[in-house]
Amino acid sequence: MDLYLPIANLSVNALVIIGLGGVVGLLSGMFGVGGGFLTTPLLIFYGIPPTVAAASAASQVTGASVSGVVTHMSRGTVDFRMGGVLIAGGVVGAGLGVLIFRLLQYLGQIDTVIGILYVLMLGGIGGLMAKESIQALIALKTGRKPPARKRRHHPLVAALPMRWRFYRSGLYISPLAPLLLGMATGILTMLLGVGGGFILVPAMLYLLGMTTQSVVGTSLFQILFVTIATTMMHAMTTKAVDLVLAMLLLIGSVTGAQVGTRISMTIRPEYLRILLAAIVLLVAARMGLGLGFRPDEIYTIEVR
Repeated sequence: MDLYLPIANLSVNALVIIGLGGVVGLLSGMFGVGGGFLTTPLLIFYGIPPTVAAASAASQVTGASVSGVVTHMSRGTVDFRMGGVLIAGGVVGAGLGVLIFRLLQYLGQIDTVIGILYVLMLGGIGGLMAKESIQALIALKTGRKPPARKRRHHPLVAALPMRWRFYRSGLYISPLAPLLLGMATGILTMLLGVGGGFILVPAMLYLLGMTTQSVVGTSLFQILFVTIATTMMHAMTTKAVDLVLAMLLLIGSVTGAQVGTRISMTIRPEYLRILLAAIVLLVAARMGLGLGFRPDEIYTIEVR
């Protein structure tokens, strides 16, 4: 079932793309992650140009975040004030990301940079996740409980001026901290097509010191609006958003997420985390090999 992607300028098997979206949705439902950080590498492995893969993955993340945001809003677990600051930073970061994206396109290095960033990012995250998961498994086997996390924002955050109260998050900190954090995730969203939740959630917990109850909902709230802004910026500047590709991914991810959620209820969280760490490290290794091996076709033609 071949389908032509107008922006990617190639024909793909629609069922394969839906299947890739299903795999990402399955992982999302099983592990509680957005899955956007795996969508772009999987599309690149299939042959989608990295620029189109990154831009289209951002729009797919937007659609996948809607249901999560609505659910958390109904439960009252969204800190709208914190989310507003993060969104402001994310939009500014996305704007900076547009400039970086266009500059790398002009230099002809955007595909290489996307690949290198993914190898570094996934390798680092996978390594940290593997370390934490192994420690949790050892504690589980020996019967020792890991020490409870102390909820306290980082000293650098405490040193920033002009403090605000974020009642839902239980914080009294400077808005500059979440603003800068939002800018960083906005740049990543623009360059890599990720939602940024895999960086945003740990940073909100360990740097800002937010309550666990409000972290996920506030993160999804920020991701929703920043990915919308990113998709619009991509459509108007890089023109790399392929809506046909995004819709196929969304169909698969929605279905896969339902299956993944059911599977997650039957497996211990410690085993789920170590499995996710292994998957992330495998994807990072495959991306690294792709950067190191000589391609079959050395030259490509791009029509502007």
